Amino acid sequence: MARQTPRTRRVADQIQRELAELIRDAVRDPRVSGSVTVSGVEVTRDLGHAKVYMTVLGADAEHSREAAEALNGAAGFLRRELRRRMVLRTVPQLHFQHDPSFDRGAHLTSLIDQVMAGERRDDTSRDDD
Repeated sequence: MARQTPRTRRVADQIQRELAELIRDAVRDPRVSGSVTVSGVEVTRDLGHAKVYMTVLGADAEHSREAAEALNGAAGFLRRELRRRMVLRTVPQLHFQHDPSFDRGAHLTSLIDQVMAGERRDDTSRDDD
């Protein structure tokens, strides 16, 4: 993505806060059930489009992708609600995407746990010798 200006960063931060609240309070789609986390928003310099990175905490990647599809279906509604809450000439079109960073973090944590468990087993077997 192109370099962000301070204004686009502020707008992206405000959109992130507002969307988190709107998704929690106003979206009633069952595919969006659970703890949806809006992890980041990237706004184009002309404020025409916004990529919204999200994930569902405690769910697998497939469930998060389904939630992103549901939110893309509700993008018009969410954009209209953002227009009511924010003072902008134009509210960006919203494009929801699953954020894989949470999945990568969980995978790395499990790998570290496996290595640590293996080291503990090795230490106990050495102590027995």
